[in-house]
Amino acid sequence: AFIGVNGSGKTTTLAKIANLLQEEDMRVIMAASDTFRAAAIDQLQEHADNLGVKLITQGYGADPAAVAFDAIKHAKAKFADVVMIDTAGRLHSNTNLMAELEKVIRVAKPDLKIFIGESITGNDCIEQAKEFDRLVGIDAIILSKADVDEKGGAAISVSYVTGKPILYLGTGQSYGDLTPFDKEKIIRSLGL
Repeated sequence: AFIGVNGSGKTTTLAKIANLLQEEDMRVIMAASDTFRAAAIDQLQEHADNLGVKLITQGYGADPAAVAFDAIKHAKAKFADVVMIDTAGRLHSNTNLMAELEKVIRVAKPDLKIFIGESITGNDCIEQAKEFDRLVGIDAIILSKADVDEKGGAAISVSYVTGKPILYLGTGQSYGDLTPFDKEKIIRSLGL
């Protein structure tokens, strides 16, 4: 499941990871569990069409956990390798939306809960990751918008504070714009 705050790049990052998995000959199913944001399903459908991936959706206003459940059921029936769950962006302080996310996680039991944070937000990203980890547990981090982050210090800090690994840095809008995280490279860029 891909989780994080509004506008952090969850949907685009999910598509980039789907592309990466397909390059490894994995069969991917996407779940449109962001049934809240206007145009969220349309955006994910466009990515699914571009990548040739099946998208499971129930439309706007549907129960996000039910969408995730249906996607997993479909994936098992079609022998897919991976289900990627796109969730609605939310602030960790919004109790109702966090309860909804907890339900998606409880129902779907994802193997990985990946927090998507914006590299350029610095300390905000660190606090958001910490709170998401406290409330729903995160397994790993992908930082988006790293191509416009001149310093990159959030990358080192967010991993240190949460104790979670950073998997990738998003470095643009194209499907290939995903760079494996290299801690040593970040440290060198900071002059440390």
